[in-house]
Amino acid sequence: MGAAPGAGPGGAMDFSELFKLSGLLGRFSPDGKCLASCVQYRLIIRDVNTLQILQLYTCLDQIQYIEWSSDSLFILCAMYKRGIVQVWSLEQPDWHCKIDEGSAGLVASCWSPDGRHILNTTEFHLRITVWSLCTKSVSYIKYPKACQQGIAFTKDGRYMAVAERRDCKDFVSLFVCSNWQLLRHFDTETQDLFGIEWAPNGCVLAVWDTCLEVRILNHVTWKKITEFEHPATLSNTKAIVYKEVEKSPSVETERFSFPPTRALASSVFSTQSKYDISQVPVSFQYVKPVADRANPKMGIGMLAFSPDNCFLATKNDNIPNAVWIWDIQKLKLFVVLEQLCAIQSFQWDPRQPRLALCTGNSKVYLWSPAGCVSVQVPTEGKEGDFQIVSLCWHPSGDSMALLSKDNLCVCYLGREEVK
Repeated sequence: MGAAPGAGPGGAMDFSELFKLSGLLGRFSPDGKCLASCVQYRLIIRDVNTLQILQLYTCLDQIQYIEWSSDSLFILCAMYKRGIVQVWSLEQPDWHCKIDEGSAGLVASCWSPDGRHILNTTEFHLRITVWSLCTKSVSYIKYPKACQQGIAFTKDGRYMAVAERRDCKDFVSLFVCSNWQLLRHFDTETQDLFGIEWAPNGCVLAVWDTCLEVRILNHVTWKKITEFEHPATLSNTKAIVYKEVEKSPSVETERFSFPPTRALASSVFSTQSKYDISQVPVSFQYVKPVADRANPKMGIGMLAFSPDNCFLATKNDNIPNAVWIWDIQKLKLFVVLEQLCAIQSFQWDPRQPRLALCTGNSKVYLWSPAGCVSVQVPTEGKEGDFQIVSLCWHPSGDSMALLSKDNLCVCYLGREEVK
């Protein structure tokens, strides 16, 4: 493992070797004990602590999607091109299950909250097939809508809401998950329903239309509290704008004894980057939506609340290099991170308000209220250029998986006390 310098929100960091990967398919199990990754048609399960291979499963075709069951005992692998889902058991490596949708095809697959039913959406969104692993029974749900988030479960796993489209109108149907019986069915009065989500208490279901702006609603009254603007030029003097800047490594090298260690050499003699604080007003790089192309990139393409609900991170697709971080208690813009390259992915630490992001280079960026840091993954002796396009946190917040098109690396973070 190579150590890399870190400060502020990162602390000291270590990185594993690179492991082969395909399809950006790397996922920690919900219990945090295992790391699943895919290479073509092989599913590899590793021990999180040692990264030793625990199980190796071979699927019938190239894996396009994986998902752990809620209890971490099963993992599903979807092969959409073949219309097949294969399910593997961690407790009984010899047991496995194959679900074949046949000519109906397959476009999406997911677990129910009990981890014993699989929901498959067939081609053209003609229906959702619910398969029981225990009783081998099958239930059918018709007319699911093709939208960003068309299925939502209550937190206790008792009820499921499904967005539907029939006769050119949007509807929602509510089902009881114990027997998949229809409970209620109603018209949503939306123009083009984009997603549905249950409130944390399971008493209210939110339904939203195609979303171009970020509106914050009160989940008791459902009245609009505020609307967050993402201007191309920011003149808000209260917000801090951190701008990533490249710095020449030559100035740094004088402090180190020669020859430097391998890990140090690889992290120091590559182009380093750090953050400067910009003076407002700040003009961000703005990309106009392409008017003559279907589904042009515009509006809010990514958003995520921090685990303590104190912050909201957003990305406006027209300003691709910036992450906006909002203070939810004060309903004000708190920080903007302006990167040199377009934001590929960001995700909050599940245990504290710390945001990790990547921009398609071999650096990982971390922000917390204490500040922000850019850390170079030491790639010397590793295969080619490690361009991080996705990342996911371990449930403990002590490590994360960094994913490129062809490789996976685990980043270990020094635990910081939450102030």
